[in-house]
Amino acid sequence: MAGKGKKKSRPVVSGLVVLALVGTSGYLTVELRKQEPDGITEVRDIGVLDGKGGSGGTGDRGQARWDRLENPARSVLRGADGRIKGVFTDGARLATLTGPARTFQEPSSTSSKVSTTDWVRLMPKPWKKGSEKSAWFTQWYAEYRESKEADLFATAFQYVVGAPLKKDEQGVAYAGDANFGPLNTTGAEGGDLRLEQSDFYDYLGIRYPFRDGVVGTPETLRARSLDCSGFMRMVLGYRARYPLMSSDTSGNGLPRTANGMARSDEGVDVLPLAGVTAQDRPSAIDQLQPGDLVFFKLDQRTGERLDHVGMVLGYDTEGHLIFVSSREEVNGPTIGDVGGVSRLDGNGYYAKSLRSAKRL
Repeated sequence: MAGKGKKKSRPVVSGLVVLALVGTSGYLTVELRKQEPDGITEVRDIGVLDGKGGSGGTGDRGQARWDRLENPARSVLRGADGRIKGVFTDGARLATLTGPARTFQEPSSTSSKVSTTDWVRLMPKPWKKGSEKSAWFTQWYAEYRESKEADLFATAFQYVVGAPLKKDEQGVAYAGDANFGPLNTTGAEGGDLRLEQSDFYDYLGIRYPFRDGVVGTPETLRARSLDCSGFMRMVLGYRARYPLMSSDTSGNGLPRTANGMARSDEGVDVLPLAGVTAQDRPSAIDQLQPGDLVFFKLDQRTGERLDHVGMVLGYDTEGHLIFVSSREEVNGPTIGDVGGVSRLDGNGYYAKSLRSAKRL
């Protein structure tokens, strides 16, 4: 989540007040969401099944085959054995490649485990029909087709609870267990447990020059913190080098807030935004694929604005579609159950609050 601007630092109150805020807010949130009905929507991982195509310059051994599918328009690369090796969506830079199996889990917050062979990477250019014949793609694919270099998922999990600290050559801590934001010790902003508006440069503690000339200046109060959109900007922007806007309105690239991202022209709308009411919840979530950004309407105080964003991780071992995001109840990036399970299927808190999805 992110608001419209940085807040001034607030006075510190006693430890007893802080403990009361934490205890009361966390208890009410968890208890209210315990009352939600179990999920009822069945989700089938149908994947990409049929199509016809020809060979392309992928460098794969044997005969590679390219298929074209719609909704959204995309190209699917299959190996000589017919198995999917990559999915590339028209107008998007994120590609899903098939690679070694991995398991993502967060034992401190959930029993869910996501075992997947999907690796999501950023291509240098948006895909379009016929890009498999271009020099930029053949060069990029040759580099990443069997690579075990950290992808978006591996990067995202470098910020969950217990993730080890990583520093660059300049001594800047660029990864490690992240907070959501500083404690809201005054009870302002409607009594939220933690303050929003912590962007990637707050976590890093460095000034960041955006391409429009604006320089992001970190607040010490927000060191090592990432709100939900700040987390996406860290993973996609600072780490994967997707262009970043300095706000929702200045520059080009990924906007600052969840609402700005959802309503921007970036990427492809996989689940188009119809509105923010409960009746506008999308139903065709089987069109989602790993790496898609998903947008939520959680807080009625934000009016027409969408106020939360996460990234689709995949299906857990129980068949539920899981996403990763930064949340105040867990105090940072998570796939956990605290404050509501991170499922997109069923009728849980986040599933009911889903409003749209985008493939960058």
